[in-house]
Order: sequence, then C-alpha cells, then structure tokens
Amino acid sequence: MKYVDEFRDGEVARGLAAAIRAEADPTRRYAFMEFCGGHTHAISRYGVTDLLPANVRMIHGPGCPVCVLPIGRIDLAIQLALERGVTVLTYGDCLRVPASNGLSMLKAKARGADIRMVYSAADALALAQREPAREVVFFAIGFETTTPPTALVLQQARALGLANFSVMCNHVLTPSAIQTILESPEVRQLGTVPLDGFIGPAHVSTIIGSRPYEFFAEEYRKPVVIAGFEPLDVMQAIRMLIRQVNESRAEVENEFTRAVSREGNLKAQALVSEVFELRRAFEWRGLGQVPYSALRIRAPFAAWDAEAKYGLDYRSVPDHKACECGAILRGVKRPTDCKLFGTVCTPENPMGSCMVSSEGACAAHYNYGRFRDHAAA
Repeated sequence: MKYVDEFRDGEVARGLAAAIRAEADPTRRYAFMEFCGGHTHAISRYGVTDLLPANVRMIHGPGCPVCVLPIGRIDLAIQLALERGVTVLTYGDCLRVPASNGLSMLKAKARGADIRMVYSAADALALAQREPAREVVFFAIGFETTTPPTALVLQQARALGLANFSVMCNHVLTPSAIQTILESPEVRQLGTVPLDGFIGPAHVSTIIGSRPYEFFAEEYRKPVVIAGFEPLDVMQAIRMLIRQVNESRAEVENEFTRAVSREGNLKAQALVSEVFELRRAFEWRGLGQVPYSALRIRAPFAAWDAEAKYGLDYRSVPDHKACECGAILRGVKRPTDCKLFGTVCTPENPMGSCMVSSEGACAAHYNYGRFRDHAAA
C-alpha cells in the first residue's frame, strides 16, 4: 500500500472483519485499550467497532495530551497572562480546556489576556525574535511526538541569547501512563477494567521506537501491537492482538512498520535528553500524581524555563464534580456513562477536557458515535 485511500478500502475492511470474527474465540471476551487519542478518533470516525464481534471491546485510554492536562497547569498559564502581562502561546486545543473559576485560556483572552494560538513551537520563537520587548511564554504540551520541537526551540533560544522567550513544559511520557493504568494506588479508588492488550501509539513510537513497550509484555504479560492511524491499521492490530491472546503470547508486535522501528529516532531522543530531564512526579488528569511521567527543563536551560523564571507555584485543582473525564481516561467508564455528556457538556460548551480535543474520547464519541449508541439503547 502506498496511498491513504488504500488504508481505507471498504472491501479490505470487510475481509479483515471476517478474519477477526473467525479468529475471535466465541467462548471468551477480549478487552483492548487503544492508548492514543488518534486511534480513538479513527475507531469512532470509521465505525471500526461496528465491524467487530460483540465479544471484542475497545477501551479508550489516556493518550490525548490535552485531555490529561490538569487544571492547575492551565491556571498557571492564565495567571501569567492576566497578572504578569506575559504573552502566552500554545496549540489551539489548549485554549478551550476548562480551568478554575469558569475560565479557560480563551475566556481569559476575552478578559484582556494576551493568549494566542500557534501551529508550532517555532512560531512562538519567531514572535519573540520579532518583538524583543515582549515577554513570550510557549505553553508546551504533548507526548514524545511534540517534545523534540520544543527541545529544538530551547536550544535555539539559548544560542540566540533570547532573554524574552521561555517555555512552560508540560510534556508527558507514554510508558509511565501505561504502567499507571496497569498498577497504581488510584486503581483501588477509581476502579479499573480487565485489559488483554494494548494498541500502541503511532506517532509516539516513531520517536521512542517499540523497545519501551517490551517491559509491559514481559512484566505484565500484556501484548502490545503498534498501529498506524488508518482504519485498516487499527483492524489489523486488533487481529494481531486476538491472535496473541489466543496463543497465550505477550509480545510487542509492530503493525506500523512503514514508520516505526525498534530503536526509534535516535537523533530526536538525543536532542530531548540534552534539554530535558525527568520530573519526580507530575499530575495527570484522571491518573493523579504519576511518578517519573513528565519532563522538565535541565539546569543549563533554566533561563528559558518559565516555571523558574517566574517562580510559578503549582497547585492541584479538582475537576468538575459531575465530570467523569478521569474515569473515562482510565477506561473505567464510557463517555455515555457521564450524566453531562451531550447535554450540558458538548464540544461547543465543554465541561471537561475529554470533550475539547478532537482526540478526546468524548469529542470523538459525540461526533461519530452518540446517535448509534442511543439508537441501540
């Protein structure tokens, strides 16, 4: 296959669906978590679940970087813009994530805060270069995929001696989140679901490779299949997982061989290692404090670290009491289990972060799955 439409071929999808039905043991149930929000979106958009047998269940995971961002981090960005007069730049999805006191970055902007959307970290650096009298902070988020570009602009800022530019780092790590899903103190409080395996993220794996997932296969006996984002990618990964479960195997397999290797992108990894180091702990929405699950800026780049530069003091803020985003991110509940879903909480008026990003489980389900579920009910 060479072209995108080949990965969306209906005839091939029907053939894969038939193969999955033939290989799935009707006497048992399968539960697979697609970690990445891109997979959640593809599964909802292309109706993949409609093609699966009833005993194969797909569970949404915490692989949406906007969804797992805790309220307290957004509050810090708003504080910088409203109280310090700093220009805060970030990706578009972040602007609408609910924060404290009924605010979001977008609503804070309406109150006079200088908060702007950018398409890349390089855009933020370019603004700081163009306007040296303006204090610019790039609110950086994302998993391993978006971390190298942030590291690069920090390198460039130091090389340029750009004193008016800094980064508020919110980059988080995929393997730590998977481990927390499988085993953490919060599991006893929020509950968990039995998982037979994972669909590993695509873009993240182009950076870190397939090797980091080998631990989960060996230690927890959970198979992992790395898959691309097209519907046929996802279906083939599900078939590979079913086959592993049937054969009592727990291995890391790579469906996305056209982009992912075992070692990953070594140059990007070296760049990230030079600029960032592990935090001892970082709060994730829905997962709580997760040890060694996020990155912070190393001491040689401290002059461009917004948290150090502005003395930011992080405080944890609880989510909306009626919002089930935390349980949904864990896979414990589905979007339709939330009383706010589709009524008070919509993409136009999100109560929780899962309804904001197009990769969020609630947004994907609202756009592509809610009417089918209601009809089935």
